[in-house]
Amino acid sequence: MGVRDVANRSSEVVHGFPHLETVRSAITALYRRLSPESVLSYAPSVLPVDVTFGEDDDLHLGAQRVARALVHHLRLPDARVIVSFREMEHAASVELTAGPEYFIELNDRFRTHRRDIGAALAHEITHVLLHRLDLSFPGTRDNEILTDTVTTYLGAGWLLLDAFREDAVSSQKLGYLTPEEFGYVLAGRALAFDEDPRTWFTSPQAYHAYTKGRARALFEAQQPPLTTAGRLGRLRYAKDRRRAQEHLGDQPAGPYAYAFEQGPDGLRVSFPCSTCHQRIRVPVRRRVRARCGLCRTILECDT
Repeated sequence: MGVRDVANRSSEVVHGFPHLETVRSAITALYRRLSPESVLSYAPSVLPVDVTFGEDDDLHLGAQRVARALVHHLRLPDARVIVSFREMEHAASVELTAGPEYFIELNDRFRTHRRDIGAALAHEITHVLLHRLDLSFPGTRDNEILTDTVTTYLGAGWLLLDAFREDAVSSQKLGYLTPEEFGYVLAGRALAFDEDPRTWFTSPQAYHAYTKGRARALFEAQQPPLTTAGRLGRLRYAKDRRRAQEHLGDQPAGPYAYAFEQGPDGLRVSFPCSTCHQRIRVPVRRRVRARCGLCRTILECDT
């Protein structure tokens, strides 16, 4: 397992939200594997003081210290992580065995780019966590997106976003998610955990990507039938509801669209939970308070 490394090739940094469907599925899968209480136990996020790598720190001792902090944060008390450096294509890789020791190899370039050692270790140590949880997605791409998403949602992935730097002549990005997708997951965590990660960023590009991801997350949390929806959304919803009641037209399309269906007690509407993204079904009865059966978030709806 290795974390993707894009360095000094600015054309290869993809932006936007091309992987959101898989990202949402990853958050849902995490809540299904862990209880809501277990997910919330990963508060607060790992703090910069615990993973900062000073230029005067011994390379190997410093890497071991950061690895121990991440192991502790990700609730892996029995995992001993041994860190080494070598020339390699990826930023890092981990050997997943039955334990109790795990071996992580970091790209040799981190010998001189020490500020991002924590980001590479966070991704690889999350691979260890997912291995122990027996949580995976089929295919390398989707499994790596799962790892990036879980790393971020459990409070260590802000390091991966902060490793993103880009200017006119060079760039660096770690991980499989785009910078904006890292921001989206981080914003979802911030809303669920009531924390603000913006003060932790040292990269201006990471801060900008977070604001874009946060705007997307907030937009999704303000869609009908939630009462936080804006006026235009409410008007559109009322029109679609009327058509559904008259059995006319197609259902709204898209992964974040509400959908109407006939239930045993009349018309129902389904929509994704704004926290865990599992779809919720409630009767069309105007004001309804819905509780997500997976993450237990209470959602105020006007159906």
